[in-house]
Amino acid sequence: MVRPPAMSFLLLLAAVSLRAQTLPAAGPPPSTEPAAPPALAFTFDDLPAHGPLAPGEPRREVVTSILASLKAAQMPPTYAFINGFRLEDFPYQIEIIRQWHDAGQPLGNHTYSHDELDTITAAHFGRDVLRNEPILKRVDPAGDWHWFRYPFLEEGDTVAKRNAGLAFLRDHGYKVAEVSMTFQDYRWNDAYGVCSKKRDADGMRFLHDSYLAAADEYITRSRARSQLLFGRDIPYILLMHVGSFDAVMLPELIDLYRTRGFRFITLPEAAADPAYATPLDDVA
Repeated sequence: MVRPPAMSFLLLLAAVSLRAQTLPAAGPPPSTEPAAPPALAFTFDDLPAHGPLAPGEPRREVVTSILASLKAAQMPPTYAFINGFRLEDFPYQIEIIRQWHDAGQPLGNHTYSHDELDTITAAHFGRDVLRNEPILKRVDPAGDWHWFRYPFLEEGDTVAKRNAGLAFLRDHGYKVAEVSMTFQDYRWNDAYGVCSKKRDADGMRFLHDSYLAAADEYITRSRARSQLLFGRDIPYILLMHVGSFDAVMLPELIDLYRTRGFRFITLPEAAADPAYATPLDDVA
């Protein structure tokens, strides 16, 4: 799929959804063959740390809980994308990155500083990607960590910057970890910290119910957009974060996706679908 310049995969899906509301139905009649179960790859951003903690909660315990939930649910290897800047103030957090790796889970690059490509130069972007590599090499010297997730999913605010960023990633052997499903899970983590501090039981129930409701709503939205654009369920790539409330909710979230009929696959398996073809070879 050739995407318009400076448009993320999620934005493209949204644009197609809006445009389709004004177009007559077209295409072949629906197949009578039973549909294959939709596939989903979990991914996590912002390792080793994301968002506030509940009172008295150790930072490492968040990742311990996420890893335990992935193992209990028999999930396939799950990528987490790292930012190295956190190690400047908290050097011990390299052990959290190592904890993810030692649990048999793969790592990817999310830039060192988590700066937005829309607000920095392409040269700055390239340096920030490379600055993360010594950490990845130190923790996982033989791993397939040449997977890249754009901070804030921003691919550049100009065509020239977007092309320069893609060319840099191509030249350094990176594959882009697109996102085709998200429900902005990070929005609940701050509120969870506040409710935990206040011991607000009603607030906790609201967070619990609204988190799952949002995830369920975005399943429907994402699948509808995929049908509009591709006429099928693509293998979805879900964006999550290593947040405190995410850790609490992960077992129920996995159960929700299973209840909705999803089977779970790895990021490389999902990204191999033609829907995620990035026009790296077309970069000038």
